Amino acid sequence: MKIAFFSTKPYDKIWFEPMGKDYGFDIHFYEVPFSEETIYLAKNYDAICVFVNDYITAKMIDELYEMKIKAILLRSAGFNHVDVKAAEDKILVLRVPSYSPEAVAEFAMGMILTVNRHIHRAYNRTRDFNMSLNGLMGVDLYHKTAGIIGTGKIGQAMIRICNGFGMQVLAYDPYPNNKLEVEYVELKDLFEKSDFISLHCPLTSGTKHIINENSIKMMKDGVYLVNTSRGSLIDTDALIDGLVEGKFGGVGLDVYEEEEGIFYEDKSNEIMQDEKLARLMTFPNVLITSHMGFFTREAMQSIAIETLENAYSLENGLPLVNRTEIR
Repeated sequence: MKIAFFSTKPYDKIWFEPMGKDYGFDIHFYEVPFSEETIYLAKNYDAICVFVNDYITAKMIDELYEMKIKAILLRSAGFNHVDVKAAEDKILVLRVPSYSPEAVAEFAMGMILTVNRHIHRAYNRTRDFNMSLNGLMGVDLYHKTAGIIGTGKIGQAMIRICNGFGMQVLAYDPYPNNKLEVEYVELKDLFEKSDFISLHCPLTSGTKHIINENSIKMMKDGVYLVNTSRGSLIDTDALIDGLVEGKFGGVGLDVYEEEEGIFYEDKSNEIMQDEKLARLMTFPNVLITSHMGFFTREAMQSIAIETLENAYSLENGLPLVNRTEIR
């Protein structure tokens, strides 16, 4: 099988290059993202492999179908960046539903601890030998209420972590898991009662801007919000308004609504053209990282294995257990 990899970084090659040879695949790595401008590079391949910021529209699906591309291999669990409905009956879309739920959940808790205890600010202060504690006071997590939106594998891992901190946990999911020992509540109740809110749900038409002007108004003053899932779960304008009004104790964003073309790239020598992202950076109680919640050795290895297993199953007519489903 010939596979064209897009949005390739050096750390992708560490895992996929040797494993690809073990599977007998002919892999070509492209550093450029997959787009309408680069789709021609997919010609003469059996499959393409893309990452979270490679957006594939219905028009591009038709072009890939004409090129006789058999599959779109996703190096991610989420598939909101692909028009899955357009791909149905034309091209298989195979994802990595579970690589390391603990990696993302641990990172989410790390963001909570950082913004709550102002670790990022303290680090910068002490490097200048400013040992003042003024403005760095946080709150105990013990006995506070954590609201977990989405109880898939990552959400479940986050629930275990919150339990370990002695927190009361509330959860919301349109598809509750009755096997979990957690209190499911309606979204309104979660927003009103939670001291810390962590997002662990996929981006769908129903979850887009689940954090908006109305939901922010329902939240407690001084609430902490963390998003390690998808940027468009949060209405950025509403978030900025809430920050200006002093609604949030702290916000941790590992994802951003308009991150395409920014995250995963070095923009340090450029003027930031995204005014909303630049504005978010000005708030002392906001921590932004570049979609790195998944980025552990264990997760990267698992992503590589699962992605190539998807390709192997396709090539050998085995059951495609990771084929995307349209809800």
